[in-house]
Amino acid sequence: MHKPTTTRAITMTLLAAGAMALVLAGCHKQLFPKDEPRSQYDRFDSVRDSRAPDRVEDAFGNQRANLRGRLLTGE
Repeated sequence: MHKPTTTRAITMTLLAAGAMALVLAGCHKQLFPKDEPRSQYDRFDSVRDSRAPDRVEDAFGNQRANLRGRLLTGE
């Protein structure tokens, strides 16, 4: 008679613990901080004003990471 209530309580506790673990997993240090150089050539590019921007605006006006511009060479 008490078994469904106990099972429900255990299930709710596990779900709450899982949700909390997911929330806390997002609170990590940023992988590439803005004040750190992106590569060994980053200072060279920034001094010569040829550094690719971090973000670009797409056709819909959304800001996206500029992966292509940062990975392609400027030559």
